[in-house]
Amino acid sequence: MKTKTLAISGILAAIYVVLTLLSGPFAYGWAQFRVSEMMNHLVVYNKKYFPAIIIGVIVANFFSSNGLIDLVFGVAQSVVSLGLIIFIAKFIKNKLLLMAINTVIFGITMSFVAFMLKIIGVLGDANMAFGLAWFYMALGEMAVMSIGMLVMYFLNKRIDLSKAIEK
Repeated sequence: MKTKTLAISGILAAIYVVLTLLSGPFAYGWAQFRVSEMMNHLVVYNKKYFPAIIIGVIVANFFSSNGLIDLVFGVAQSVVSLGLIIFIAKFIKNKLLLMAINTVIFGITMSFVAFMLKIIGVLGDANMAFGLAWFYMALGEMAVMSIGMLVMYFLNKRIDLSKAIEK
């Protein structure tokens, strides 16, 4: 890995962690609203952003009040979602369409996190059904990523995100 790629990856992972921690209590519960999740759209521009985002998720989830199980389910959700969009990007070149698909994929895969919360009892038996929790988490995730589509689109106009990290 080239020095520039390594440095950019480290900075991006750190930004992901800081944005997650700034999201406070909304970053880890059933009302997921992680501002950092908009960074998931970076892989639409270049798959080399994948390690930076995953490292950011790993470090951010160390701070989760849900314990180390959040590392397993949270990281798995990100790996699966990012992997799917990287695969789909081989066939679709339109960046806005890819970001829209990415948003939907992340909404669907919030089921991983909803399942984790069900396992650890955060949802409780009578308090909230799995489907309702998944709906709320998917809604928060998709809202953040929809805003992220605009952020990344305009950021890409200023900085060529496909070339900001070595291909």
